[in-house]
Amino acid sequence: MCNSSGLKKALSLKSTPPGNDFLSQDDLGIEEKTYPLELYFCQNCHHIQLGHVVDPKILYQKNYTYVSATSKQFVDHLENYSKEMIDMFHLKPDSLVVDIGSNDGTCLSFFKSKNMKVLGVDPAISIAKKATKNGIQTIANFFNYDLASKILTEFGPAKFITSHNACAHIDNLLDVVKGVELLLDEDGVFVLEVGYLVDVYENTWFDTIYHEHLDFHTVGPFKKLFEQVNMEVINVQRISPQGGSIRVMAQKKNGKFKKKSSVEELIQLEFDLSLDKIETFYKFESQINLVRDKLHALIGKIKADGKTIAGFGAPTKATTLMGHFNLDESVLDFIVDDNPLKQGLYTPITHIPVLSAEAIYQKKPDYVLILAWNFSSPIMKIHRRYAKEIGQFILPMPTPQIVR
Repeated sequence: MCNSSGLKKALSLKSTPPGNDFLSQDDLGIEEKTYPLELYFCQNCHHIQLGHVVDPKILYQKNYTYVSATSKQFVDHLENYSKEMIDMFHLKPDSLVVDIGSNDGTCLSFFKSKNMKVLGVDPAISIAKKATKNGIQTIANFFNYDLASKILTEFGPAKFITSHNACAHIDNLLDVVKGVELLLDEDGVFVLEVGYLVDVYENTWFDTIYHEHLDFHTVGPFKKLFEQVNMEVINVQRISPQGGSIRVMAQKKNGKFKKKSSVEELIQLEFDLSLDKIETFYKFESQINLVRDKLHALIGKIKADGKTIAGFGAPTKATTLMGHFNLDESVLDFIVDDNPLKQGLYTPITHIPVLSAEAIYQKKPDYVLILAWNFSSPIMKIHRRYAKEIGQFILPMPTPQIVR
């Protein structure tokens, strides 16, 4: 983020294919290409990032299967978000709202329903085309300064620019915020949501480390990043989506909105947790190994008793979890997921079949390991009949446990 070359390796996980590279049955005999999963610590700004960047075209324009609308909890979050932002920043009808990493246009649809002009930008070509077909104009490309200039010429300045869980996926974030500063109206606001390294560290959520997530963010480096482009962070909120995230709000320097105390308070929290020291991440590796040993012990006992286990959820993070912890077909008989784009395919590296959620009632596994742990509450609520009539759920993190 600061363009420093002073990077030092802080953590190594098992190499995996891209987390969304699900396989058809015909692909199973083909050797998968894997890439390193190594975190590097910037000794200048204390930012954490991947050391190896996979070509974005491989990640987003080949087999990308994530769709926002398949998660009701996330859809509800986006609807509430739109209402809160419209109220907080006094957004009016006909205001231009731009979403960076807009996916299927779910977020923008709520702004459009309030008679605002909307424009999405997303590199996943098939999903961008689908969004446009559904009434949310979407540019199938990567957002950067040059694209921002073209948007400004064609559509004019944006009153509100938003981004949900996309900034962790961007290699050259400085170029992106330069584009944001160019496109943003003088009294406009940029609001991004992204996973928070504090939550990852405190809860040992190491499976959020995968090839799409190039960066693991804290408030301190964000503040310095925006200052480089004559912008300022005015507020930061801790929010629950994706396990634990932050909502960072920024405007052009000396803009009309008042800066909140939350910015400096969270920077102090990060300092108190020693996230500015590489030694902290050496300890993090020990925490990961402890979770692995506990989960293996729990699964080993279940298997020794002759019981069966299925997985629930095939998110990108599951590729890291299953790969690093060796949760293959000898552990999980199958996985269920609500995303129809993944059903009928096989997981990267572990080659476990992905089925619809009905399979847990038809095949009746004794246990279901919730791989999409950040949605564990709604999963268990929706499928309480499984727990009542068939078996029990297992949570893998932060402490592996059977939910009784």
